[in-house]
Amino acid sequence: MAATREIQDHYFREAKRLGYVARSAFKLTEILEKKSLIRPGHYVLDLGCAPGAWLQVACQHVGPASKGGLVLGLDLKSVRTPLRFCDEALITRESDVFKVTAGELLDLTNRRHFDLVMSDMMASTSGHHHTDHYQSIHLARRALELAGEVLRAGGSFIVKVFEGAEYPAFLAECRARFDKAKGFKPKASRNESTEMYIIGEGFVPAK
Repeated sequence: MAATREIQDHYFREAKRLGYVARSAFKLTEILEKKSLIRPGHYVLDLGCAPGAWLQVACQHVGPASKGGLVLGLDLKSVRTPLRFCDEALITRESDVFKVTAGELLDLTNRRHFDLVMSDMMASTSGHHHTDHYQSIHLARRALELAGEVLRAGGSFIVKVFEGAEYPAFLAECRARFDKAKGFKPKASRNESTEMYIIGEGFVPAK
């Protein structure tokens, strides 16, 4: 237990030292080191973006506004800006992911598609595994639904869920929409956590 706590404290200290607003930045960093899903000039949608750590990492990969890309963050909570590593290529909006439409998201970017949709959304945990699992699947399915409406052909998807009874079915739903979809648990995740990140590559638009 002490070793686990020391690992988590390490990520917390590193986040503070490097200027990230949360240790979750290292989860996305590890995913992007494993899979090259963001390139300079890409358009990225971050669902459940507060407090902004994933926005910071995405901005680093998209590059400055002069590169032509953009990162759009959506959350019920406000995000304190400016964020380190981000410039005018970042837009944030306070909105409910279940109420916002694909058209509204695309209108904010003046683009027809995003290159990557990512979601680290999570409801307040109850401490009850089954409840937390089903809530995570509910949010993840909404993220997948929006991704299906705004991603370009061949685009990518990252979404967090808690493992449980519905996990295999949801993974199959992702595999039906992408050429490849696989679960991945970053080292920065707590050992005791059942969180898993599904990475989808090669989006296949519905016919």
